[in-house]
Amino acid sequence: MNAVTRVMRAAAAHPRLAELALALGAFGIGTGEFVIMGLMNRVATDLQVAVPDVGYAISSYALGVVVGAPIISALAARVPKRALLIGLMLMFALGNIASAFAPGFWSFVALRFIAGLPHGAYLGVAALVAAAAVPIEQRARAVSRVILGLTVAILAGAPLATWAGNLLGWEIAFAGVGIIALLTALLIVLWVPSQPADTQASPKRELTAMIKQRVLFTLGVACIGFGGMFAVFSYVVPTLTEQAGMRESLGPLVLAIFGIGTIIGNLVGARAADRNLLRAIPVILVWCVIVQGGFYFAANSVWLGTLFVGLVGTGMALGPALQTRLMDVAEDAQTMAASLNHAAFNCANALGAWLAGVTIKLGFAWSTTGLVGAVLAVGGLVIFLVGLRIERAKATVAA
Repeated sequence: MNAVTRVMRAAAAHPRLAELALALGAFGIGTGEFVIMGLMNRVATDLQVAVPDVGYAISSYALGVVVGAPIISALAARVPKRALLIGLMLMFALGNIASAFAPGFWSFVALRFIAGLPHGAYLGVAALVAAAAVPIEQRARAVSRVILGLTVAILAGAPLATWAGNLLGWEIAFAGVGIIALLTALLIVLWVPSQPADTQASPKRELTAMIKQRVLFTLGVACIGFGGMFAVFSYVVPTLTEQAGMRESLGPLVLAIFGIGTIIGNLVGARAADRNLLRAIPVILVWCVIVQGGFYFAANSVWLGTLFVGLVGTGMALGPALQTRLMDVAEDAQTMAASLNHAAFNCANALGAWLAGVTIKLGFAWSTTGLVGAVLAVGGLVIFLVGLRIERAKATVAA
């Protein structure tokens, strides 16, 4: 007990340890979400289904994120945030470890749904806890340090888990993610300070986030504006192999460069958001329009296309900016709004990938995914500007 007390005191003196614990959970979530893309062939062979059918497991996880975020946020309104984070990580660990022992394909699909349920709520609550521990002008940077775990998962976690899964069996990848989640739960116990429960909170109060106009506009930006990055990312390797003649062996390098771009974007975007949030969001969206549209022209060259893949990854700058914006507009429904941001992120993933796939199936060039991305970024910008104009008009009338 004395050793635990000393660790708790160290955490209080060094809040970066709490952020590290929260970021480790984000790393586990990111690895668990993206690793299956590299294990589709192994999963299909072992569970005796066609490779495209494994997409049901990916969709099932995403559906779990979208369903779990609002339900958990509402039902757990009065649960102290540290206890909630621990419970969510234990649930995530259970879902992933059970996935490794799934007896058949459809049970695997169901378990991926369960694993996805705590995803949005965990990342949302973790962002709130990190932001609450720093001065208000540093909130976006605190959020970005938690999201950093997600971007490092894209760069290193998912590729390493894919390598291990292909070498030792896909089950080891999901079991490993479960172990990371268990370690996260332990570190949250040791390093994240306890916070009192909000006795005024209620499911009804949290659900009001879903009818607040400013919250809905911000979530709309996340759903549409973020979708452009995924439109490019989902098909980036076949685009460069089919259109630019890139060797398939360079695929991991391309994905790594995208991961580096997400890390840079996350950190730079957070700093910009702390300086001027309402200016940072439209500037980031304009940047996304430029680099995603630029990918359409750059994809004819292996190295120029690869460079633009990294630039497209910097679109992750929207993450901490939108999360901070939701803190400003959610009022008393902070947990719900923060969690829904990550549900919107998954909707953007699905929307971007679907629209890009449709354009390719219609016979357009592979690089047209960049134009799809640019259009989605423009859509996100329009939603933000319209929402901001309505907000300011209401403020003027009220004054």
